[in-house]
Amino acid sequence: MSENVDYTKFKLPPALVSRADLARLIREVEAVDADLESQKVKSHDHESQGKLPAISRGLQEFLELNKLDLTNNHVRVSAKEELVKLKDKAPAIHMTFAVPADTEVLQQLVSWTRANAHPQSLLSIGIQPSLIGGAYIRTPNHVHDFSMRSMLENKRDIMLKVLETQQS
Repeated sequence: MSENVDYTKFKLPPALVSRADLARLIREVEAVDADLESQKVKSHDHESQGKLPAISRGLQEFLELNKLDLTNNHVRVSAKEELVKLKDKAPAIHMTFAVPADTEVLQQLVSWTRANAHPQSLLSIGIQPSLIGGAYIRTPNHVHDFSMRSMLENKRDIMLKVLETQQS
């Protein structure tokens, strides 16, 4: 990729689900930057490109998807700045579940969201046991209540009639 990096063009791997995941990615890019700068100082050659330190699978996937080379100082600095912008501006969908969702399910949800809503969608996950089951989903424009609690509340009259007929 060229030295001009644009966050609106970033592709996000499924493992990058939330703003917290994006913040970890930024911290890792900062650590790589610090490590490479340290290598330059130690080698006394400010033009040499250092060896990339060990990086996480998430960062590796991100770099491959976006064809970024972090050994290039300009790309690294630009990518770091653009990732911060992305963290602040990426659309987030708030999902609340009755129980914690496993990582695989969250990755499937974020993949579907990126394919159908916005390619840089992030999820904000919450837990609310009173939902009983299902999910409560909130976007900037809509609220969808797919919880068991909501379903039971909507069917309350039917359940009361069934209970009354069984008691008679």
